[in-house]
Amino acid sequence: MAKQLLRLMTELSSRKWVSRIMGSFSHSRWSRYLIPTFIRIYKIPAHEAEKEIHEYRSLNEFFSRRLKMGMRAIDETASAMTSPVDALITGMGPVKAGTILNVKGQDYTVDELLNHSPRMGNYLNGYVFVLYLSPTDYHRIHSPVTGKKAESEHLRGKVYPVNDFALTNIRNVLSRNERLITYIRHEHGEVAVVKVGAMNVSSIRYTDEKTNEWRNGDDLAYFEFGSTVVLLTKNGTFTPRGDLKLGDKVKMGELLGLLHEPPAKNS
Repeated sequence: MAKQLLRLMTELSSRKWVSRIMGSFSHSRWSRYLIPTFIRIYKIPAHEAEKEIHEYRSLNEFFSRRLKMGMRAIDETASAMTSPVDALITGMGPVKAGTILNVKGQDYTVDELLNHSPRMGNYLNGYVFVLYLSPTDYHRIHSPVTGKKAESEHLRGKVYPVNDFALTNIRNVLSRNERLITYIRHEHGEVAVVKVGAMNVSSIRYTDEKTNEWRNGDDLAYFEFGSTVVLLTKNGTFTPRGDLKLGDKVKMGELLGLLHEPPAKNS
């Protein structure tokens, strides 16, 4: 019974008008008074923030804060793919014939996640990381590679939460929620950075919509409240770091693995 009630509440909270109301409040000057409470409840390392707490004009401005210079080290290994976010790894592994296996007990298809994009074929047998950002985490998204924008797509959708309960009990949350997808072409192929919206996320924004190329670790986009990034690599172009596993916490700029040319096809 409790599970059914929670599912009903989650379904109701996915309505866009609820998210808009929450978003409007989080942008208001009144919301700034909640920042100290927010920091305390979620044990946020406020000393990392670029500005002093009293300088933030709203809860949303604090939530999408930048960090002080030097707070995150960007791995400089040649051909590195780094984590675009501070996050918990809730899914990782090879994509099997277009299927992303066992994300909190559910399988996803690349086709649905990328909304039937013509680029879908690049990722049918690639590698995937599902990276969950909790309210505690830093919420800016950085480029995981050095490269140029190949394409960008904004997909309207639901705003379900992306916590454990929703991912386990609500069907295909990652493919049904609002998504902002950035395809980045790098020297060995391409990656898809899929930014998935969530409950109370009023928007997912590019830091600068005019930017078309990034260095590894450059500021790419940000969430307004918590969510998830799904990171896909092109078929046969990525080898993961050997010690990473489900449930690990990673920091932005941390090495996830190495990019390389796909194996040559037999003639």
